[in-house]
Amino acid sequence: MDQADCKNPHLVDELLIVRDSGEIPEVALHGSIFFLSHDPDGPGLELARDELGLLKEMAAARYREMVRRDLEPRNRGKSHYRGVVRCIANWRRMQRFCRRERIAINAFREEVAGALIFLLKKELAETAAGLECSSINCSADELYLFSRELGLDSGRLPEGWRQICRRTGGEKTA
Repeated sequence: MDQADCKNPHLVDELLIVRDSGEIPEVALHGSIFFLSHDPDGPGLELARDELGLLKEMAAARYREMVRRDLEPRNRGKSHYRGVVRCIANWRRMQRFCRRERIAINAFREEVAGALIFLLKKELAETAAGLECSSINCSADELYLFSRELGLDSGRLPEGWRQICRRTGGEKTA
């Protein structure tokens, strides 16, 4: 079953609510499950496995959207942009959620790795040209750990990437 096959209007509404939820999709997911099945003011549905799966996929889709948002160079300077530090936090939340719910993320991991490399190259080019100050709001150590979580080895990161990271004082310079 996919979202287009869903005939229950209550479930359709909740799928949209979870998909368009705020910064913590799991809260919206559990709120929707409660409303649909246990809330005295809700429709009192007994959700089937595929219906629960749809709701969980909407939460995962929201996580993917937030991770993409904070790696997209065009979003820098916009009010909804949170930067790499928030991207890392959302990636980790999404990863835990997807592992618990058995939702595959390997293809998305590759997409995120590519987006990170693209962002770093753009930042390096713009800062070298004097067009922008770096928007990378995490330390080089944090970025390095994130790149490893994405399966990137340091040789795939663009040369000079450490220079555009926020300084913390305790970082290795090698």
